[in-house]
Amino acid sequence: MTATTPYRVAFQMDPMETVQIGGDTTFALALEAQERGATLFEYGPQHLIYDQGRVMAHARPMRVQAKVGDHVTFEPRRLINLADDVDVVWMRQDPPFDMAYITAAHLLERLKGTTLVANDPEWVRSCPEKIVPLDYAHLMPPTMIARDKSAIDAFRAQHGTVIIKPLYGNGGAGIFKITSTDSNYSSLLETFFAMSREPVMVQAFIPEVSAGDKRILIIDGELAGGFNRVPQKGETRSNMHVGGSAQPVDLTPTDIAIAEELGPMLRARGQILVGIDVIAGKLTEINLTSPTGVHELKRFTGVDAAALCWDAIERRLADG
Repeated sequence: MTATTPYRVAFQMDPMETVQIGGDTTFALALEAQERGATLFEYGPQHLIYDQGRVMAHARPMRVQAKVGDHVTFEPRRLINLADDVDVVWMRQDPPFDMAYITAAHLLERLKGTTLVANDPEWVRSCPEKIVPLDYAHLMPPTMIARDKSAIDAFRAQHGTVIIKPLYGNGGAGIFKITSTDSNYSSLLETFFAMSREPVMVQAFIPEVSAGDKRILIIDGELAGGFNRVPQKGETRSNMHVGGSAQPVDLTPTDIAIAEELGPMLRARGQILVGIDVIAGKLTEINLTSPTGVHELKRFTGVDAAALCWDAIERRLADG
């Protein structure tokens, strides 16, 4: 595999016409690629096809521009072979991390050796965002994954106030703060377990979350920078999907050390763009599926993470 000029990029994503360009990381990646001379395609995971050894997609050639309300134009959708017709595929559709997501990752994994897929789908599939941090338990707050209520009862008795969240959720959905005397606790677990056969994640509550949850971007294993996400008054969740506000922040030596410890693993696993979440020096998530924060990082620090991503991809293409 070698870099071509211009190269061809396919974005597997939610529809580009629906994004808010002022905060959408996929749009920033597409615009940067286009400015480097790339040809762009867009398709959704529902347009992905495996047929007799070929991985294909019904894709729309597109052009983007930084103009609100007129940010993308498309040519008619056509069938492309992702092994022959493009050099890079960005897997950027939003979770949920369900069987449809996992199936798409399995199909894109078959492009290995022909087309560079970012982030590497084999490891995206094998590193769920709340599971892979367990390899670094020493960096995390006290954490339990269980479906056994008696085990969760004991964890709660030990730690008092806890956070309970779905194991494969995203965007802050379904996250609950439960105090040691909360009468809704048993009912909440019953609701979780009635809706899904999955266990839940339970973590000791970190009171410092009121001061913010840091999103730190790691690009091809290297720390790019970070910013703070501060929850609304009276809210525990700091995700911007649920009203958290982005603010500049200085990374602490602990924040930097966490990023540096994770970096080599992420690079070895082909994870070009990763967002980690850190609260009061404790790692809570490693976001591989479609991490965000490129616009905020550039606004607060001047670091152009989209450009750094394409620098990293171009190096990988050149290395074959």
